[in-house]
Amino acid sequence: MKISRRAVLAATGGVALLTACGEEAKPAQAGELLRSKAPLPQPFQVPLPIPPVKKPVRSDATADYYRVVQRKASLEILPGLKTEVMGYDGLLPGPTFDVRSGRTTVIEQVNELDVSTVVHLHGGHTPAPSDGWPLDLLMPLQGGHGEHHMGTGDMKMGSRTYTYPNTQRAAMLWYHDHTMDYTAPQLYRGLFGVHLIRDEEEAKLPLPDGDRELPLVIADRAFNADGSFLYPVAKDGHGVETKYMEGVIADVTLVNGAPWPVHEVDAVRYRLRILNASNARRYGLAFDKGPAKFVQIGSDGGLLAAPVEHDTLAIAPAERFDVIVDFSKYQVGDEVTVVNKLDNNANVMRFKVARKANDESSIPAKLSSYAVLPRPTGVVKRTWRFRRGTAGDHQGWTINGKAFDPNVMQAQVKLDQPEIWTFVTDVHHPVHVHLAPFQVLSRGGKEKPGDYDQGWKDTVDIRPAEVVEVLVRFTAHKGKYLIHCHNLEHEDMAMMAAFETI
Repeated sequence: MKISRRAVLAATGGVALLTACGEEAKPAQAGELLRSKAPLPQPFQVPLPIPPVKKPVRSDATADYYRVVQRKASLEILPGLKTEVMGYDGLLPGPTFDVRSGRTTVIEQVNELDVSTVVHLHGGHTPAPSDGWPLDLLMPLQGGHGEHHMGTGDMKMGSRTYTYPNTQRAAMLWYHDHTMDYTAPQLYRGLFGVHLIRDEEEAKLPLPDGDRELPLVIADRAFNADGSFLYPVAKDGHGVETKYMEGVIADVTLVNGAPWPVHEVDAVRYRLRILNASNARRYGLAFDKGPAKFVQIGSDGGLLAAPVEHDTLAIAPAERFDVIVDFSKYQVGDEVTVVNKLDNNANVMRFKVARKANDESSIPAKLSSYAVLPRPTGVVKRTWRFRRGTAGDHQGWTINGKAFDPNVMQAQVKLDQPEIWTFVTDVHHPVHVHLAPFQVLSRGGKEKPGDYDQGWKDTVDIRPAEVVEVLVRFTAHKGKYLIHCHNLEHEDMAMMAAFETI
């Protein structure tokens, strides 16, 4: 593996903590502010788009079959300007897959871009050949410059078929590019979308649905003067500029691909399916005025046992929160703004309460058969240390002191055997584990999860110099999988480790 293809971290490794106003912030944003060169619009002028639901090209008794074309498209994101995106079906975000638990989803991905790609279903209980190993490259249909490949993997030309059994609980998953060393810029340019799994347990609940169930995919981006995405690619074209290796924090907040959008709602309950698809930015989501709160009903891996009320939602890159908001607590005509408290109450989006309406939904006291698993004894324990270190001949990000090497398995994990994994950090790292969800056992020396750790998780946000323990058990699928930081600039700079299920 040619580590020299990675950009170089600043030798000092200093963390820049910036808000959208360029001021020093709480130690919540590990990254450097990237300012747009284009004139930015006033917020709350653009309606909230809803990504279209993908339709299968055919179905049989057990599976639904889809075809997705990865292609460039010119979209109006900032009013009056065109932005070239790399999108699934040319969309930003890509189309939403709305599928049933236990019914297989088969997706033919066709690459009409000029770069190689890899698709990972984040949160999916997925066989290894379809999990998105970062060197299982899908090369462009028309060739392309092909600089994305190094090492060995299962390379395909033009198209690749991914098979997702969906043998898991109802949950909001998402799919995105996972190309080694290029995940950050390729997500930044548009390669991500939502994958919803539904099941009978969820269907029996009187939750808001239809137009009152909204996906909210939040992602910060910066723009050049001509409207194109501004991303600080290193001069040699590989990785990110040294200044931004702590993470790219941009000055425009997109929700479902629109800048600071606005959405009209009835004065009733809504179900908001929130995903942080930013490269590095964290959000402390809150309403600028009461009395509504976020009532959390689900996490990364599906429904909680019972609802949990929050004034603020702390959400790191790749995390998902399933929440109910009761807009009947406002008057018709009221406008309520979602802000990011981690960035001095910076705007995210706005809701306008437009009219009264009937509401047959409710929030049950019991949501799911989910139960907290007790801490087991006599199980394998592993420690994963996320720290700065040496990546080849450069400073970089490492796990257990090692830069990612696709030929090195840092662990062999037996299927169907619970293990306790301990995550230790130097600075802020959102840690993601492929294949299996986990439960947080302890955080920061306290023998209990944090306020936002409830339920099944696949990504856990770990603060600087913090220790988090999780209980994980892998089932069904043997093969090579990954654990990595989901600050994408950290991931591309080698903060990823391979393990093998046996």
